[in-house]
Amino acid sequence: MINITHANDQFSFERDVINSPVPVVVDFWAEWCAPCRLVAPELEQLAAAYGDHVRVVKVNVDENRQIANEYGIQTIPTIALFREGRWITSTVGAKPARDIERDLGLVAVQP
Repeated sequence: MINITHANDQFSFERDVINSPVPVVVDFWAEWCAPCRLVAPELEQLAAAYGDHVRVVKVNVDENRQIANEYGIQTIPTIALFREGRWITSTVGAKPARDIERDLGLVAVQP
């Protein structure tokens, strides 16, 4: 089962990303962004591969400007890895799942 959640406000971002007991891949995106639409299936692939070991959360930057500003998001898609509530690393642009996995260092997480 592919489990991707949407952080629609500050409360859900805190709950699903900051307070997550597992690493979180956060996709900062927007509906009008063509590269964001291209990377969506790649993130679904990662979510399916890692199951309960990694959470995938989407943050629409148009609907969550405060969160986007807090993390300095200037280019989308920006895909970030959070652990224990902290931004660890990120990658920018539409890429295949294996490149996202490599860029974020997900190979260290046991699927």
